[in-house]
Amino acid sequence: MSSTALTSDSTADRIRRRGLMLVLSSPSGAGKTTISRRLLEQNPDVAMSVSVTTRQKRPGEVHGRDYFFIDPAEFNLMVNRGQLLEYAKVFDNYYGTPREAVEQSLRGGHDVLFDIDWQGTQQLRETARTDLVSVFILPPSAHELERRLTTRAQDSAEEIARRMAKANDEMSHWSEYDYVIVNHDIDDSVIAIQGILDTERLKRERQVGLSEFVRGLQAGF
Repeated sequence: MSSTALTSDSTADRIRRRGLMLVLSSPSGAGKTTISRRLLEQNPDVAMSVSVTTRQKRPGEVHGRDYFFIDPAEFNLMVNRGQLLEYAKVFDNYYGTPREAVEQSLRGGHDVLFDIDWQGTQQLRETARTDLVSVFILPPSAHELERRLTTRAQDSAEEIARRMAKANDEMSHWSEYDYVIVNHDIDDSVIAIQGILDTERLKRERQVGLSEFVRGLQAGF
């Protein structure tokens, strides 16, 4: 083995990266689910945070992959036991992020992708700000947002109208996020968010052991 390889291995052992929580939020229909799927395909080392929810499954959804579908009584137990990093009520249903799996991933240097709303993001900001990177995704226009909701054919006309009415409130929180992307084009949006992820991974505060490594360099090691 070459001295270069030995040095590289030694550096990797001495500097480890703490994982980050990449949060994507948007009004329903703005494209975050598609963007999330593309990011996961490009980054096999990123895990999707699977939320628990009290809502009913939609066609094609799988328990444990899309959500953990539980009843309100079980959800309340998880809240009372402190088993959720964040939780919120959205459209008369509750959603929350199980704590244990996320914290284990971060300690192991793995990133976790979140598809949550502004309420959950606020809670994460209060409890885990240094681990959080938040991105808000805006639609290019209200007309395009309504078209996307209608085209995906997952909701009734009444539900689409309800989601459009809710969108204004959701979009009012855009300034609370670290980054904002206007999703004119899925490919461009994925490239932009991948760039954010790559940059945030290199931040000084996420390099565990970096201070000791630099002191070693200064001492001639």
